[in-house]
Formats: sequence, structure tokens, C-alpha cells
Amino acid sequence: MGETGIGALLVQLRTERGWTQQRVADECNALEGRAAKTGKEIGRYEREVRVPVPYTRRFLALVFDVDVALLDRAVAVSKRKTRGVDVTGASPTGEPWSPASRSEVAETAADASSSAEFARFIAQRNADEFVVEQLDVDVARLARAYVSHPLMELYVEIRQLRDGVFSLLRGRQRPRQTSDLYVSASRLCGLSAHVCLDLGHYDSAATHARTARACAEAAGREGLLAWVRAVESLIAYWTGRYEQAACLAQAGRRHRAGGSIGARLASLEARALAIAGDGQGAGAALVDAERAREREQVADEIPGVFSFPMAKQFTYAGTTHLAIGGREHVQQAIASADKAVQLYRSADRDDQSVGDLFAAHVDLARGQLLLADIDGAEAMLGFVLEAPPERLSASIVRRLVDLSRELNGPQYGGAAQATQLRERLQHTAVLAALPAARPPELPK
Repeated sequence: MGETGIGALLVQLRTERGWTQQRVADECNALEGRAAKTGKEIGRYEREVRVPVPYTRRFLALVFDVDVALLDRAVAVSKRKTRGVDVTGASPTGEPWSPASRSEVAETAADASSSAEFARFIAQRNADEFVVEQLDVDVARLARAYVSHPLMELYVEIRQLRDGVFSLLRGRQRPRQTSDLYVSASRLCGLSAHVCLDLGHYDSAATHARTARACAEAAGREGLLAWVRAVESLIAYWTGRYEQAACLAQAGRRHRAGGSIGARLASLEARALAIAGDGQGAGAALVDAERAREREQVADEIPGVFSFPMAKQFTYAGTTHLAIGGREHVQQAIASADKAVQLYRSADRDDQSVGDLFAAHVDLARGQLLLADIDGAEAMLGFVLEAPPERLSASIVRRLVDLSRELNGPQYGGAAQATQLRERLQHTAVLAALPAARPPELPK
């Protein structure tokens, strides 16, 4: 297969298995956790109308159980053939190149002059290393501030900075700076997706996430692709597609990535599997999260939203144990949520995730309710119910609504304390959902 182009190689690998083009597409989609490929697209790869990018080649290699380097070499062969030069360096007719004559020297010199003119054109770029460096600083600042500051303080700047990067990418810059700009664009689209998630605008969040993934693919950043998969898993989770949320987290774990992303993805998978009813799978994923944390050798490149601190891992573990159910898991949930609160309280103020503190307190309250301790539940909910309504994200509001429904259960027998707490929860949820609690320039 050494000198086989990518199209011929894909046809050979597919026919050896007796598969249709649609079967190949289905296998890729199963691995990616999304319906991204069609049989027609596989056909375009085989006809070399399109060449699969490195990201796609990794999934094709998994589907056909071959080394991705084999596909990479086949792509290189196809590109050489497209340029009309084979691997021996011969001319398109197969004849060796003849020595240059004087006229040819003059002609090539004139041709070189055209290249020099284009180089001067390239120099007139709209982004240099200083612009890229400032973008990195701005993105890191916004990512860290996002977890602890009110959304209305940040969302306008996130949008403006993202649109500014889009404009830069439509202009001219050196390839290395283009790659860096795609990284910034991906991160800013990821932040935009989080804005929409917190507001409950899930379709818009998904759109931002897809653009974030496209930018990460263009930049060729494995770690960033893994992080975007985590965002997509979050979106699937909060739209009730728990099995898909687990699959997306699993797809993210296939990327080579450093830092805390492995623990994040395993924690997301655990929580989704628990809600979907797979307690055993959820428990295994929690163990994977702990192991990923132990293997973590390098720090996260960007703080805040792009990192996954131990406190957040305990928050997710608490929710997972509650979903698995049973007295032992409820007690583990309370211990995990309490540990999360302690860790966040001891962190720097800018690293104290308000949303995760709310979530941990709600989980603590639910755990106390499951242990028939209404007083304990009410005490834990005070931190959430006394907060300004605009600080409560859509996910926290949903947790409060779910908790109010539980308080309406027959086990409470209409007790006055349960009724009053349920009314407080409902009142807070209504206030948080009012237009006044939303950024005024975002669609309602």
C-alpha cells in the first residue's frame, strides 16, 4: 500500500470488509458520538474530491483498525500526484528534468520576482505576534473571571473579542499566527457556548460549540478538541440526552490531551451514565476520573472554565452518587459535595466557582432530604436561595425546580416545613427566570 493514494486505500479497506460507504460513515459516527458523516461524504473521500483532514483520518484509522500513519502516507501520495510530481521527482511525462538553459534562468528569475512581490503582500498582515499574545491574555482573563463573576459583566466582552478574532482570520497573517488565532476563536466560541448554557439557550450553545470544534480542528489542537467535546457533552446532558452525553465524553477521552481534561471527561461520563441508569458504568468512570487526576503531569494551559480543579471533580462526584442512589451512595454524595464546598471556600476568590458552589449546596440539600432531614436541607439551601437571582444559571434553576417537586412527595405528607421550603424554591426559580435576571442584549 506504500504508493497508494488515499482514495484507492479507503476503497480497498472498505471492500476487504464488505462494507458499504454508509456503513463506514455509521462506524465513524458511532466513534465520534454524533451524526457527522454520510455515505456520500465517504464517497467523496474515495474519489478524492475531498481529502480527509487529520482529525477525520484518526477516526477512519480506528474504524478500519489500521495505523493512522498509513492513511497519512496515502494522503501525501495523493497530494504529490495532484501536483503532478511523483515520488522520484520526475516530470509528469516520466522524463528526467533537463539542465537549465540561459533563457530558462532568465525566466525563472522573473518568476522569482513574482514570488517576492507576493511575499511583500503577505507582510501586509493584520495580526502580528503582539496581537496574538494580547488575545491569549484576554482569553485567559475572561476564562478565569467567568467562574466567579456575574455573567452580565463578561458576556459583551466575550462576544466582541470573539467577533474581532473572526475578522482577523478573514484577513492576512502568517500561518503560525493563523493557527494561534484559530485557538483563540475556539476558546472564545467555547466561552460563548457556556454563556448560552448558563442562560438555557441550548440550541445556540450547540452552534457555538460546533464552531469551537471547527476552529480547534483547523488549529490541530488535540487538547482543545477534547475540551470542546466536554462542552458538547454538557449540552447533551442538560437537554436530557444522557447516553449521548456519555458518548461525547468518551469521544473526548480518545484525544491526546494533558492537564485536567481527562478527569473532566471521565467525570462528565460518570454523571451522564448515572442519570441514564448505568450505576456500574458510572462507578467505573468515577474511578477513571481519579486515575486521570493521578496521571496529570502538566498544568492546564488556561485557567477558569478551561481547567477542572479538584473541587469541581468532587462536585460532579456528589451529583453522580446521588443519581446512582442507595443510602451508601447518598452518604458518599454528601461527603463529596461537602469536600467541594471546603475546597472552593479555601481557593482564591477569583477561582471560587459560584455555579459549582450552588450545585454542591443543592446536592447537599437533596442528600439531607433523602436522609429525611428537612432542617439540614433547608440550611444547605440558604446559600442558594439568598443569592441574587441573576447569579443563578439555568442548570441551578432546574435543580431547584426538581427539588421542589421532590418536596411535594407523599413521604412529606404536606408538612408545613416542606410546603414552605417548596414555595421558597419555586419563588426563587421564578425570579431567576424573569427577563430582568438576563443580560438585556441576549435573546430571551
